[in-house]
Amino acid sequence: QCPSQPLQCPAGTSHVLDACGCCKVCARQLGELCSPQKPCDHHKGLYCDFSKIHRGSGICLAHEGATCDLLGKIYHNGESFQPTCKLQCICMDGAIGCIPLCSDDLRLPSPDCPNPRRVKFRNKCCEEWICEEGSEENRFESAMAGEGTAEDPAQKPEVNNLQENCLVQTTEWSACSKSCGMGISARVTNDNPQCRLEKETRLCMVRPCDFPVEKTKKGKKCVRTPKPRQSLRFEFSGCTSTRSYRPKFCGSCTGGRCCTPSITTTAEVEFCCPEGDFFQRKMMFIKMCSCHYDCPRDNDIFLATYHRRMIGDHV
Repeated sequence: QCPSQPLQCPAGTSHVLDACGCCKVCARQLGELCSPQKPCDHHKGLYCDFSKIHRGSGICLAHEGATCDLLGKIYHNGESFQPTCKLQCICMDGAIGCIPLCSDDLRLPSPDCPNPRRVKFRNKCCEEWICEEGSEENRFESAMAGEGTAEDPAQKPEVNNLQENCLVQTTEWSACSKSCGMGISARVTNDNPQCRLEKETRLCMVRPCDFPVEKTKKGKKCVRTPKPRQSLRFEFSGCTSTRSYRPKFCGSCTGGRCCTPSITTTAEVEFCCPEGDFFQRKMMFIKMCSCHYDCPRDNDIFLATYHRRMIGDHV
């Protein structure tokens, strides 16, 4: 019988099903002991190796994959780490993903707290909201002012004023982090209620790693944007897309040139996990590829010399 209390797992830890497929448990992480009842985090490419330890227990190891380099420190594929007290990160086949450990909520003035302010305490990592103390008279005046202007459209919350006066700026999507297989593309935008610059990411696939490259016909210089003959389902973090697609991929070019996306669009793709959970992610869909000599080198997404960007994107 499964516990009645909600499952509480550390930040960045997946909820996975136990051996019988009955109850969700906190997934074991890299280097931790594991068993059929305590499985490893397959979303991070981990598996339970029973050859190291006996008596029905094993140790969580990562499938072979690229390491991650962050500020000169190397992290193994599947390894979790905290570069700061505010972030929990994971290395997944050369790409680093992080989730914030501190709340980024917005607190508006209210009669009970007319002057909210975030402060940093010495022994705490995350900033916390406090209410600056004022006189009872000022507090009463603030409350009365709030009641008198509740229906006045000129007195809107600060967040709405920010949104109305925001000059929206959005960069182009970056090149895909992988030349084949599932990768990540990113951009920066302030198109949000707080008018705050934030990083957006989307999944991308320039071509499958086992995609057959068509031979160029006589008189043609490249096969730029082929389509797979059969529909396929995308796979991400151990989960599979709920519907199948026939996306366009980038093919091959002659003369030492590279073939990369030039015009793309972005759409939401729904994924289903073995545990029965569903989630949605933005994903790049290619409309057109182009041949060029500005070829990326190894680990190209991290090199400043590779400046190609995708244009004409419509979310």
